[in-house]
Amino acid sequence: MSLKGALSRWLLEPKTGIFLGNPSARIRDELWNRAIKKSGETGTVMQVWTDYNSQGFSYRQSGERGRKFIDYEGIALMQSHKAIDTKTT
Repeated sequence: MSLKGALSRWLLEPKTGIFLGNPSARIRDELWNRAIKKSGETGTVMQVWTDYNSQGFSYRQSGERGRKFIDYEGIALMQSHKAIDTKTT
């Protein structure tokens, strides 16, 4: 089964490549394992779910992308990587 097919069985896809839903922890872990396996060396996968903590969510991510979560003293922050122009004029 394709990854998109597996994800769409349990989640909604409001935008291409973005899946939303509220599956059980077991289903969430199974979808995570499938996504990691399918993404390979060059893919990026990020998973966010509601949780009982101060921010109300937990996350995990694999691969590099323009944005990623970083842990700052126990708080999840989104970091954006912008290309730095190294050309001198």
